[in-house]
Order: sequence, then C-alpha cells, then structure tokens
Amino acid sequence: MIKVDSMVLKKNLTKITFITLLTILFLYILNFVTDKNEALANVENKQIVEVFKSPSCGCCNGYVLFLEKENFKVKQTDLESIHTIKQKYAIPLEMQSCHTTIIDKYFIEGHVPLEAINKLLKERPDIDGLALPGMPIGTPGMPGVKEEPYVIYQLVDGNFSVFMTI
Repeated sequence: MIKVDSMVLKKNLTKITFITLLTILFLYILNFVTDKNEALANVENKQIVEVFKSPSCGCCNGYVLFLEKENFKVKQTDLESIHTIKQKYAIPLEMQSCHTTIIDKYFIEGHVPLEAINKLLKERPDIDGLALPGMPIGTPGMPGVKEEPYVIYQLVDGNFSVFMTI
C-alpha cells in the first residue's frame, strides 16, 4: 500500500510539474508575442511629420535626418520665410528656433530631443506644442556635445511653461 501511495504521489507530482512548466512556457510566449506586437505597432504607427524650414539651413536638414533615423515619415517643406508658420501657431519670439515640425495636432519648435517628443505623443496633453528655443549645442541636428540641461517648454495660446528638462 505504501508503494501505491508513493506511485500516486510521484504521478501527481509529475503532472503538477508538467502543468507548471506548461503554464510558465505559455506565459513566456504570451509575453514575447505581446511585446513583439507592441513593438511592431509602434513602428507602424510612427507619425507622419512635416518640417517647415529654410532650404539653406544645415541644422534643419540634420533634424530631418534625426527624425528619419527614428523612423518618422518626414515631409520637408522649404519656406523662404518661416515666420508665417510661427505666426500661424502663435509661437512667441522668445520660443522660436530655426524650424517648426508638425506632428499630429502639435507643433515642435526647434531641436527638441526624442525623449520629449515621445512623452508628448504618449501623454497627449492639452497643449499646442513644444519648444526648445534657439539652437542649443548637442541637440538633435546640432553639432557638439551637450553642455547644459535642455529646458523644453509647453505652449498654450502663446503662453509657455516648462514641460520637462533633459
């Protein structure tokens, strides 16, 4: 009788081990497939962006290349005067840079890093856009090494406040 109990116990233990391994394998595969699908969705859903820039600006071209490298589909619109696009979006003079990018319902003014763009697209705040005034050294499209934190501003109706610091 002890042998029967031992055999039953061994059989049950084998079943439990087998079911546990199958469950772990199933969860692992599910996790892998889910992550892969989300990654594919992110690549496929990359925004189409339009960059308004001067045709002779080298750093604007550098920013376009940066966006393309990050898998954005970029439409370039060269303007002789970029002030009209800045007026259209009520971007104040102290927030302006050399180019304006339109992503979905937002504008991105200047050499805004990917971290801020991703945060904007993920959170979808009720703002008009982001700005990184001037042409800071080391930002996407600009040569050099980052010398100080980049302060990214959020704009609403021409008013601005800090969105994030990178």
